[in-house]
Amino acid sequence: MHEPRDPGPGTEQQAGVVGPVPGGDGEVGYRGVTACHAVGISYRQLDYWARTALVVPSVRDASGSGTARLYSFRDLVVLKVVKRLLDAGVSLQNIRRAIEALRSRGVEDLAGITLISDGTSVYECRSPEEVVDLLQGGQGVFGIAIGGAFKEIQGSLSHLPAEQVGGPPVVADSPESAESAGDELAARRARRRAG
Repeated sequence: MHEPRDPGPGTEQQAGVVGPVPGGDGEVGYRGVTACHAVGISYRQLDYWARTALVVPSVRDASGSGTARLYSFRDLVVLKVVKRLLDAGVSLQNIRRAIEALRSRGVEDLAGITLISDGTSVYECRSPEEVVDLLQGGQGVFGIAIGGAFKEIQGSLSHLPAEQVGGPPVVADSPESAESAGDELAARRARRRAG
């Protein structure tokens, strides 16, 4: 099990987002089920958002039946922001339009901005004096600090499994996936006996 570390100085390209790679010495990916638990969404939502390119896993996308998507830490932050906007009453269509507007303007780091919403529209807070309506509307607003989402995701991931990237993809329900689950169980037993 990997605990997320503070983002290092390296960068990675992620579905239109460029930002630090957590860890630094090796890229870490989180499976869909782990992403769902960390963010607080259903697997059905996650799958739909990936298939419709709202938030595409940047570490590894599914490449056929039974292969696992792997999401980066920054993907999880963007997923958390989408969920918060949905919880605030913003429609998925308006969330999609806001994210597309940011990406089309060349915003490289979606996880590094602050979004504000009135429950209908989505605004980008560029500075304390400048708030931009991403959907061409306007009403009273509230803020979602993206930095808070970082901390929530880090806390959620501290007890959820991560997967080192670089080896061959493991197909769900394959002997390799069963073997790795057995290895984890054996490791837990050994730790219990030792300590």
